Amino acid sequence: MKTLTSTLALLALSACAVGPNYKTPAPLPPAQTSLIETATNTAVTSAPVESQWWHLFDDPVLDRLVIRALEHNTDVRIAAANLRRARGALSEARAASLPTTTTSGQYTRSRSVVNFGQGLTGFTQDSFKLGFDANYELDLFGGVRRSIEASRGEIEVAAAGLDAARVSIAAETALTYANACSTGAQAQVARETVALQEKTLTLTQRLLSGGRNTQRDVDQSVVLVEQARAQAASFEAERRASLYALAVLTGDPPSSFDTDAAACITPPQVRKPIAIGDGQAMLARRPDVRQAERQLAADTARIGVATASLYPSISILGGLSSTGLKPSDIGTSDSFGYSIGPLISWNFPFSGAARARVRQSKATAEGSLASFDKAVLTALQETEQALARLKGAIDREASLSRAMKASDSAAFIAEKRFGSGADSFLQLLDAQRSRADARAALADAQAARAEAQVALFKALGGGWEGAPDPVRVPPQGDK
Repeated sequence: MKTLTSTLALLALSACAVGPNYKTPAPLPPAQTSLIETATNTAVTSAPVESQWWHLFDDPVLDRLVIRALEHNTDVRIAAANLRRARGALSEARAASLPTTTTSGQYTRSRSVVNFGQGLTGFTQDSFKLGFDANYELDLFGGVRRSIEASRGEIEVAAAGLDAARVSIAAETALTYANACSTGAQAQVARETVALQEKTLTLTQRLLSGGRNTQRDVDQSVVLVEQARAQAASFEAERRASLYALAVLTGDPPSSFDTDAAACITPPQVRKPIAIGDGQAMLARRPDVRQAERQLAADTARIGVATASLYPSISILGGLSSTGLKPSDIGTSDSFGYSIGPLISWNFPFSGAARARVRQSKATAEGSLASFDKAVLTALQETEQALARLKGAIDREASLSRAMKASDSAAFIAEKRFGSGADSFLQLLDAQRSRADARAALADAQAARAEAQVALFKALGGGWEGAPDPVRVPPQGDK
């Protein structure tokens, strides 16, 4: 009874866990998380954020590509594997709180030589033994529980990492698709410019034959034609490069690029104000902020793991065995033996190594706190920057749209006046060059607006909610 009482007292002590108890960092006050740009930005509203934001572009091709990327992208699959690994580590940590057992079986045949005074006599003997040993470490100072706590934190870190990968891949897919569409649009504008410049070149050559122009005028027209062709070739190359990147983002080889995306020549754009919510909701939604906070929790728990190593380790050892000279002796009442008792071990913390590990763990937690603060500030910064750039992109597109209409009108008038002899060739050339520049600038502005909208959605941190489980795309030969 006395032994049992002592054991129960030790188990009661195991409710204590050394090391600091984790407390979530205090959030920033609303005044510091309010989004300044929303006050003057008519392109956004304070309504709750749309989780699957790509639907706002109203583009079925984009919807399909983003879902496929979330399901098959290799970075998402890597993040999912990291989450499964973290779950396995938690199972391993939990196993340390359970007794460890060992079973054994042994057969021994021995020969002994004994001298009874009349010469040497040899004896041969068989021995059979079955054993069962158990070892249970009392978690008196909470080292095992802190280890489990840290492993739980790592699972949540990995889960947030998976969500962060989904946010990034959804945004990268939308951005790459927009680039493919915009470069396709720019290539089309360049080809139309080539056609217009070729008409001017034909007219110039005809006027030269009639004695109204010089060879210099023809050469200048040739320069404009070739410059437009060079631009068209460059845009076409960039379009194909975006298509190859888009295929890899969706888990396919570059040669399997999407034909619908290849036909796109209109950059996707959200035509209505974008709902962005508020700063507090954005911070709670962003996976990278959650990931940093969970890493801080895990590293705080590891301080307890390191601190527990400063104290003695106490284990209860027990063993049961059955020994006999022949197999039939195993299991009989006289063949049983047992042992039970505590084992106390101590790593002598005054050596300095254990205390050094505690200091390292504390420094790691301090670094994780700084990383969390950085993640919060970075989230606010990225959102404000995205809002400012979106407003600028929208204003720029509107201005360039008006400029293109004016340049189209000016070029049309110049062509008519040149044909009637009222304007010089240089005046026509200048008007056509201005029109080509205005068209190219507008196409670039439309691409920039699409990029700014995607950047804002990425900064807001949505897109991971309800995502499909990632799976590998089977090779063509396996289908």
